[in-house]
Amino acid sequence: MKPTRLSMRLGLTVTAMSAVLVVVMATFAYATISHQLEVRAQAGLSEKLGQIEHSLAESLSSTADIVLHPHNLRDQIIGHDNFTLTILDASVPRKRLMNLGSNEALELPVPDAGGPLHDFRRMKSGEGYEVLVAYKEVRLASGQQILIILSLDRKSDVTLLNAFVKSTLIGLPFILLLVGGCGWWVVHRGLRPLRAFRKIAERVTARDLSLRMQVTGLPDELRDLAHAVNLMLHRLDGDVQQLAQFSDDLAHELRSPLNNLMGKAQVTLSRDRPPQEYKQVLESCTEELERLSLMVSQMLFLASVNQPSIRLAFGPVDLYEEARKVADLFASSAEEKAMLVQVHGRGRSQGDRLMIQRAISNLLSNAIRHGTAGSTVTITLNEQPDEVSLAVRNAGDGIESEHLPRLFDRFYRVHPSRSRLQGGTGLGLAIVRSIMTLHRGRVTVESELGHSTAFTLHFPS
Repeated sequence: MKPTRLSMRLGLTVTAMSAVLVVVMATFAYATISHQLEVRAQAGLSEKLGQIEHSLAESLSSTADIVLHPHNLRDQIIGHDNFTLTILDASVPRKRLMNLGSNEALELPVPDAGGPLHDFRRMKSGEGYEVLVAYKEVRLASGQQILIILSLDRKSDVTLLNAFVKSTLIGLPFILLLVGGCGWWVVHRGLRPLRAFRKIAERVTARDLSLRMQVTGLPDELRDLAHAVNLMLHRLDGDVQQLAQFSDDLAHELRSPLNNLMGKAQVTLSRDRPPQEYKQVLESCTEELERLSLMVSQMLFLASVNQPSIRLAFGPVDLYEEARKVADLFASSAEEKAMLVQVHGRGRSQGDRLMIQRAISNLLSNAIRHGTAGSTVTITLNEQPDEVSLAVRNAGDGIESEHLPRLFDRFYRVHPSRSRLQGGTGLGLAIVRSIMTLHRGRVTVESELGHSTAFTLHFPS
């Protein structure tokens, strides 16, 4: 069963990796030490064999001298308990002339006279340790041939290797416990920012989205995560506030016409009236209901275009033709105020033709509604390498600069009472902004008090 805590998992993972690493390093160290001891044993055996050969050449000229005067050779072996020296003559079978060392009782293999000699031969001692044996044929000054057999008992090397293995096995659990504990502590300390994230996440509610993650002092990965979470909370905070504001505005917008409807109905029903008065009241109520219906339709449209999964059938759109069609539709409204609508320039873009028509209609409707009677409303197209713009400009009182940033909010009005009297719902510009967002474009506004106001749609080319 896997542990549920990430710190424990990482601690166990570090411990397992450390165990594998220690075993690999111990195996490599064992192989290296064993190889070096082997090289040292062979080098020591060869060196000692050379010394014995030199002593024979210097002081002993015959096999009789070896038997009668063995002290020179004995001096070479005394003090080296791991060496054993055997000297044989060249007779068949070979005769033992001398045997010195700790393993005198060891029966060393004797090659046949005239047979090949191995550089080194290995065998087992009575205690079960490896013995390294070297052979050397030497010709004495008298011309006699002798065979030198020098063996090296490697008990000390085996003892050293066994001690290394034993100490490694004893120390391995302590090393793993130490590494595992340190790894768990380091991971536990490194995950401390995540616990801070959890505490903040537990405190976040729809009513309180003001909490933010601490960014300073965090690693790069967690700093990016903290920035992303803070950005998410910031967006959620803005959306929730916008939703709350929208709910308040919607309740306020619906309350006025509903109060009007109920007031008119209650007053009308308070006493008997002639049929003509009932007709007038019904006509007035119908106007209010039409306004409510328009508001609901626009709200449903906004809800549909703000869906992230909405898919539009984009195609090439001639913005001049669409602007001209919209201008023709509003020609009668403009004539009522003795206004003229003109379209200038050319431009093409990709988009949904009906939605683009609706955006232009909303801007042109506002321009005529708030424009000065007898003036000219211009729709100007401008095609540039990176974008195509469509500007709707009218002459009028203009808009104060403090209102410009909020013009595209839902139900926002510069002059609430006058807008209601003119039949506006406060959703037209919000719809324009949503349409432009769907088309990966934007809408901007410029206004000069007492002179003119221009709303501009920016389409990607």
